[in-house]
Amino acid sequence: MKQKGRRKKSIVREVLGWIICLAVLCAAVYLVVHYVAEQTEVTGESMYPALSDGDHLIVDKISYRFSDPKRFDVVVFPFRYQEDTFYIKRIIGLPGETVQIYDGEIYINGKVLKESFGYGEIKNPGLASEPVTLGEQEYFVLGDNRPGSTDSREPSVGNIARSEIVGKAWFRIWPLDRLGFLKHQ
Repeated sequence: MKQKGRRKKSIVREVLGWIICLAVLCAAVYLVVHYVAEQTEVTGESMYPALSDGDHLIVDKISYRFSDPKRFDVVVFPFRYQEDTFYIKRIIGLPGETVQIYDGEIYINGKVLKESFGYGEIKNPGLASEPVTLGEQEYFVLGDNRPGSTDSREPSVGNIARSEIVGKAWFRIWPLDRLGFLKHQ
């Protein structure tokens, strides 16, 4: 009779242990996904050649809690006019700077920006055909595929507020032959 009671207690303890373990695991996953990192998929070719359609990335959501985004960081932010749609672009202009695109060249505070990320000629400067002065917490972003990107040159995107940045694209997990850390600087 005593053994039956012990078995029941042992089974109850084991089930309770599994429930607690699963609850802790679910809480840990929730915290990681909401505050530390999350997975996202690239759709389109606006960041070609750095990123391609179908690439799967890990987005670092924590580092910008301790430091400011830097020029050439690849960031993820929500598209303002379509729910559950996120853009991924490269930071070109920093808070307080003036950005202008003239004759296919990017100017920051009147000086040509030297960078090696742009692919293709900028034929349409959009909003940046005139000087764009960024606010205290604003960033100017461009896709690496300059002719094929909807970015800060377009009124639908415009300048990106610091509070809109979800995180920094950090690591490519798919396809496996391109697995690795992303180049930012």
